Amino acid sequence: MNTLTDNVIMLKVKAGNLDLMGLLFKRHHKTLFNFLYHMTYQRDVAEDMVQQVFYRMLKYRDSFTGSGEFLHWMYTIARNVIKDQGRRRKLPMAGDHIDDIVDMVPGHTHVEEALERKQSAEQLRKAISTLNEGEREILSLSRFQELKHQEVAEILGISEGAVKVRLHRAMHQLKQVYLTTLNKERYEM
Repeated sequence: MNTLTDNVIMLKVKAGNLDLMGLLFKRHHKTLFNFLYHMTYQRDVAEDMVQQVFYRMLKYRDSFTGSGEFLHWMYTIARNVIKDQGRRRKLPMAGDHIDDIVDMVPGHTHVEEALERKQSAEQLRKAISTLNEGEREILSLSRFQELKHQEVAEILGISEGAVKVRLHRAMHQLKQVYLTTLNKERYEM
C-alpha cells in the first residue's frame, strides 16, 4: 500500500475503500498541521483544523477527480477551512503564542541563548502578525511547506509568475517590518 500514489489512494477512497483514508492521514497530517499552524500559530486550533480538513476530504471525496495532484486538492480544502474558521470566529493573529515558537527551537543550553532566541522569535512573530492572510499563506506554502512555485500556483489558482511576485512582496514586507521592529526596540532600550 505504501507504494501507491496519493491520487490512486484517494480514488480508491472515492470508490468506497474508506479505510485507506488512514494512510493519507498518516502521510500528510504533519505537513498539513505545519501549514495550518503557520497560519494561526495556535496548536489546538491547527489540530482541530487538521481534523476538519480530513473530515471534509472524506465528505467531499466525490469532488476529487484525480486529474490534479492530491496535495493541491488537500491544500485547497485546508484554505477553505481557514476561511470558514475565520468567518465563524476571529482567528488569532499569527504568532499569538510565542512560547510555541520558542519551544520548537532546538538546543536551549544556555539561558542567554534561549533569551536571545525568544526575543528574535518575538520580533519575527510581531512582523509576521502584521502581514495579511494572503502574505502569510504564500510564505507558509512556499517557505514552511517548501512547495515549488508551480505547486503554490495551482493551489492558489494563480500563475507561477504571480506566485513569485507575491512571494517577493511578502518577503520584502516581512523584512521591512522585522527590521523596523528590531530598530525600534533597540532605540527604546
